Amino acid sequence: MPKTAFLFPGQGSQFAGMGKTLADAYATARAVFEEADRALEFPISRLCFEGPEEELKLTENTQPALLTVSTAAAAVLAEKGIEADFVAGHSLGEYSAVVAAGGLRFADALRLVRKRGQYMQDAVPPGVGAMAALLKMPEEKLADVLAEALAEAEEGEVVTAANLNSPDQVVIAGSTAAVKRAMELAKAAGAKRAVLLPVSAPFHCPLMKPAQARLSADLDAAEFHDLRCPLVNNYSAEPITAGADARRGLFEQVPNPVLWMQSMRWLAAQGVERYLEVGPGAVLSGLLRNIDPALKASKCGEAAEIEALCA
Repeated sequence: MPKTAFLFPGQGSQFAGMGKTLADAYATARAVFEEADRALEFPISRLCFEGPEEELKLTENTQPALLTVSTAAAAVLAEKGIEADFVAGHSLGEYSAVVAAGGLRFADALRLVRKRGQYMQDAVPPGVGAMAALLKMPEEKLADVLAEALAEAEEGEVVTAANLNSPDQVVIAGSTAAVKRAMELAKAAGAKRAVLLPVSAPFHCPLMKPAQARLSADLDAAEFHDLRCPLVNNYSAEPITAGADARRGLFEQVPNPVLWMQSMRWLAAQGVERYLEVGPGAVLSGLLRNIDPALKASKCGEAAEIEALCA
């Protein structure tokens, strides 16, 4: 049998209506949504199924909503006898990966990501931070672009790589003025496009250190277990199996870049042939093709997609 990796999406993959076909088709999935409603003490399931979009886009709602849909999809796959040899999750998706690998109880993860979303939102006042995608940015020029943007920055401003997603897509984050300066420098250095992202906070950069400090106590209070299969974590792009390492990875990812491209290359080097995007959307499937055209992911966020996979 080919080695299988479950890939769990992060913020940006959400949409109103996500998870509904899973809940309609599978009692296993319905049970996950019911547990989420109880743990959060509000109907996150209704927000997933019906929206409204504006409420779903709020970071403190987006994060538990995506975790719930991904966990429901993973539960259905488990019921069908489809198991992972490795797991990985993009940013928030790493919580889904830890839950799927048995490292954290679902209810505990829900409460953690709800707080994580609140802490991230509170860390930087609106307008102070920004994120931008640099498309087809020459890899070897990124460090120089960021260094030059910082050299011209006002005291206290920051700009760093936030998501190393694929050879064609790098996301930067930091102070708004510094990010905009880096965008212009990137275009001058050969980037095809530089696009400001419609996000509510500058994730995965040093401006998130206040959020990391607040989350630390919550992570320490949660009970982590050793994982059933290796998780390739965002912070190091290396495999971990110890519960303590899973906790540290979730702590370290908050102000540090997501090393997604490196993580996928590591999985490919282990001979992983089958990649399943477990949760809503197809963002990770697209990134995987861009990292290596020989690699292909199957989407597993809707009932029809799982049935097609099983067929």
